[in-house]
This record gives sequence, C-alpha cells and structure tokens, in this order.
Amino acid sequence: MEDRLKIKVIPKASRNRVLIKEGRVVVYVTAPPEKGKANREVLKLLKRLTGVGVEIVSGEKAREKVIKFPLEKDEFIRRIEGNG
Repeated sequence: MEDRLKIKVIPKASRNRVLIKEGRVVVYVTAPPEKGKANREVLKLLKRLTGVGVEIVSGEKAREKVIKFPLEKDEFIRRIEGNG
C-alpha cells in the first residue's frame, strides 16, 4: 500500500515540528530553502515521526509539495499526531 499527501513546508522556522492545521499537514523546518536542505530536513523529520521512508513526488522547489509513503494516509497522519 502506498499513498500520497499534499503538505506545506515552512523553511527557516524557529524549530522543527509538524502541525495538522484544518486537516492539512504543515511541516516547519529550521533549514533554509537552498540546495535541498529544507527538503532533506522535511524527509528526515517525517521519517522520524512516522517510522517509514517518505519521498517528494512534486514540488521540490515549492513550499507546496506532494509526498508519497508506504502507508495509508490516515495511518500516516495518526503517526504524526501521536509523535508530533
């Protein structure tokens, strides 16, 4: 089973965290949006919170991204909420 999810990324935040706002996943990372640093931090943070590998499918250079992961979307979000 593989699913996808649209997320919003906020680079250069005061701390790394993931919030669910109005049903949307918003990922805050301290890394700047240069040379893929923020993207790497997003993937690392989501993997730590969910326990599964995450891949960016689209939006590599945008704040709005689509990610994919080997879980159902509801389970992925439950894991974020449980560890966030």
